[in-house]
Amino acid sequence: MGLEAVIDEITEKGRKEAEAIRKESETEVAQVLAAANVKSDQIKTAVDEDVARQEARIINQEVSAANLLVKRSQLNAEKSLLDQVYAAVLLEVRGASPDFHRAALSSLLQQARAEIGEGMIHASARDLPMVQTLLKEGSYPGFVAGSPVDIDGGIIAESRDGLLQVDYSYRTFLDRVWESGLKNASDILFG
Repeated sequence: MGLEAVIDEITEKGRKEAEAIRKESETEVAQVLAAANVKSDQIKTAVDEDVARQEARIINQEVSAANLLVKRSQLNAEKSLLDQVYAAVLLEVRGASPDFHRAALSSLLQQARAEIGEGMIHASARDLPMVQTLLKEGSYPGFVAGSPVDIDGGIIAESRDGLLQVDYSYRTFLDRVWESGLKNASDILFG
């Protein structure tokens, strides 16, 4: 074998090795690119999913905040209306006829007699003369009229020793009725 043949053989061997290295490099590059594309797709998918989650969360927060604002406004309007009804009822009771007040005071005096037996009866300045008249009529022995108090109507009964006071004022009764019937009234008014 001559030098030329050895050179050709070495050249051919080098060319084959270079070709093998090039093919191996191309294969590695293709694998790296494929892996990079897969990773890129995974990252893109993860980012898209995260963006969608964030978007949904923000939308849900905004919708919840808007619903809360609407509900708060609705409740404030309902409370305002109920407060107006309460005030109107109290005003109506205050302005009721003397016959109504006489019957109501008589009934309240009977309750006071049953609960504390005897003592002092306080009433509003408007109702005190009627209370005095009812007490003088003799159906409520052991009770005396007290001083006027700042109530819308009704009475406040106080035991003889002053240790017990029972509030039979119109406002107290209205508050009890109001509390027990508030849900029903709200359901009727607001569905």
